[in-house]
Amino acid sequence: MYRYLADGGVPDPSPNAPDALTNKVDTVLGIVAWAGTAAGVAGVLITGAMMSISMRRGEGSEHMGRLGMVLGGCVLVAAAGPLVNFVFV
Repeated sequence: MYRYLADGGVPDPSPNAPDALTNKVDTVLGIVAWAGTAAGVAGVLITGAMMSISMRRGEGSEHMGRLGMVLGGCVLVAAAGPLVNFVFV
């Protein structure tokens, strides 16, 4: 029997994946999330170091654009987990 949202009921599908598989996938996703966070922190630190070195030398360069890209990547990594939870859970 098909269930539609128009009848006022909310479908509640049951997961078909085995528990062992979901635990492994959760572990891998957790590791990837931590690696993305570490890469973002390292990117901010490296960009800050490059900015300070170029300021010390008196060179002008476009580090703010790099910093913006790194911070944008950090926002994407931070938002990925809640978005996936919202869509799939």
